[in-house]
Amino acid sequence: MRRRLYFLLPNVNKTRETVNELLLAHVDFDHIHVMARNGTPMKDLPEASIIQKSNMIYGLERGLLIGGFTGILAGIIASLSPTLGLGGGGLILACAFAGAAVGAWSSSMIGSDNVNYRIKSFEKSIEEGQLLLMVDVPKNQVDAITQMVKSHHPEARIERADPTIPAFP
Repeated sequence: MRRRLYFLLPNVNKTRETVNELLLAHVDFDHIHVMARNGTPMKDLPEASIIQKSNMIYGLERGLLIGGFTGILAGIIASLSPTLGLGGGGLILACAFAGAAVGAWSSSMIGSDNVNYRIKSFEKSIEEGQLLLMVDVPKNQVDAITQMVKSHHPEARIERADPTIPAFP
């Protein structure tokens, strides 16, 4: 499992230096994400995707759970209804899958329009021109990576480490 570390850096050059040092420390390029104010020239920096910027995954998880539960309830009601003449566990299962699919899809679309709740506190700093560097590292490397960044870049503000993040994305 990995933890996400957040660093606020003052400019693109310092961010590029930090990313290069992380790469030399064997942090995979796919686990480094940078967020900046619109119009900031990112060039070769690994820009954060919609998955890191939005609540898409959070919405997907909630929609899957709520939609699946709603589908199970709808399936039970439909199977117990004498007027419908439907029955069996297959109907309940089909309704659960349909509810989960619709819930996951719709909630992830809604979530993609909202700023990720974990980075909401960084919005002001990003608008002021700082760059947010998000790094996903194995739990046992959190202290080493944090110490490395702190020693090489005292200007970096080390904000926090998120609890365990999922293996995907």
